[in-house]
Amino acid sequence: MAKILIKGGTLYTMTDDEKNIFQGDILLENGKIKAVAEQIEDADAEIIDATGCYVLPGLIDAHSHIGLFDFNHDKSVDDANEMTDPVSAAVDARYGMNPKARELKVAYEHGITSILFTPGSGDVFCGQPFVGKTYGDNIFEMTVKAPAAVKIALGGNPKNTFGDMKRLPMTRMGVAHVLWDTFRKAKEYLDKKEKGEKQPYDANMEAIIPALRGEIPCKIHCTQYDMLTAIEVAKAYGVRFSLEHAWGATDYLDEIAESGCDICYGPIATYRSPGERRKVDVEAVKMLDDRGVNVAIITDSPILSEESLYHHIGEAVREGLSQERAVRMVTINPARQLGLEDRLGSLEAGKDADVIVMKGRLGLDTDAKVLYTIMDGNVIYRREV
Repeated sequence: MAKILIKGGTLYTMTDDEKNIFQGDILLENGKIKAVAEQIEDADAEIIDATGCYVLPGLIDAHSHIGLFDFNHDKSVDDANEMTDPVSAAVDARYGMNPKARELKVAYEHGITSILFTPGSGDVFCGQPFVGKTYGDNIFEMTVKAPAAVKIALGGNPKNTFGDMKRLPMTRMGVAHVLWDTFRKAKEYLDKKEKGEKQPYDANMEAIIPALRGEIPCKIHCTQYDMLTAIEVAKAYGVRFSLEHAWGATDYLDEIAESGCDICYGPIATYRSPGERRKVDVEAVKMLDDRGVNVAIITDSPILSEESLYHHIGEAVREGLSQERAVRMVTINPARQLGLEDRLGSLEAGKDADVIVMKGRLGLDTDAKVLYTIMDGNVIYRREV
C-alpha cells in the first residue's frame, strides 16, 4: 500500500489539544495515519498538495438508513423495519444492507467515510445498528463495529405500526410499557445467565445484554416529551444512551445534561409539522454543547440526502455554534458516542487513514467541496477540477 503525504493544508485534527487547528502535514502509511506535524518529509510518499485547503478526519454520520431504505425505484424498499413484533432487538442491520446503494457514493464524494447504519423506528426494540465504511463491495468487510448499539424507538412510529394492527403498543402508554417490561425481562435473563441458571435461549434478550453491561449504547429515537421517558428508563437500568433526533430538546436542557446522555440531533432541515416534528429547535445544538453534552449532527438519510449534512452544519453555525465545534459534531463527537475514538474522528497517529481534503470551510463557505476522499489510506475519490 502506497504512502501518501498531504502537505501544507490547514489541519483540523479534532483532538483535545489547545492547538488542534494548524497548518501542517500528515503522512499515511499501511492504512493508518503515520504522523501529523507542522513539517514532514518522505521521499517515497505520493504527495498531495493541500496548500490553501482544509484537511479533516473523514466525516461520520451517526444515524443513517441508506442501503436499508431504497427510494430509487418505482416501488420503495424497506429492509430497515421488521414490524412483526414490538421487540425485534435481535435483527442485525447488516443483513438488510445493500452495499451497492447509490447513496454510499454520494456519501464518500462528500467526505463521509463512516456511517452508523441503523434499523428504522417501526418497533420499540428495532434491532442492531452497525458502523461501516462507505466504500466497498462486501458489507462485512466494510463493517467497523457490529453490533454498535441497540436501536429503540418511542413515540409515533411504533405507536402507528402496532395501532394499525390494533395491538399493544398503540399508545405512548403502551410504548413505555413495552420499554420498561422488556428491560425488566432482559435484566432477569442476564441475572440468571450470570448465575449459571438454566433458561430458554432468547435472541432478543441476548441482543440487549451488551447494553445492560455497558458495552454498547442504546440509540433511542424520541422527540419532545418522550425524551423524559427515555431518560427515566435508561437511568433505571444504568445503560449508556443517546437521544436520536431530539427535536424539542430546548424544553429539557437541564434534564438532558444531568442524565449524561449523548444527543444525535437532526435532521435539521426537516419540515415542521403537527406532532413530533412540531418543534425543530436548531438552537438546541449550541445550547446542549454549551452544557457539555456530546452532540452529533445527523441526516437520517435517505429521509434527507447525505450531502445535506453540510446544510445541517451550516444551520448550527448560523445559530451561534462555532465552526470548530460544529465540525467536531461530525467527527470526534460521534466517534466517541460509538466507542470508536481509538480509530475514527480525529487526525492522530495510529488511527484509520480516513482523511478528506476540502476547498472551503465546512459550515462557513457555501461553496465548500471535497477535493480528495481517502479511506484506509487509499484515494477513493478525487474531484476533477
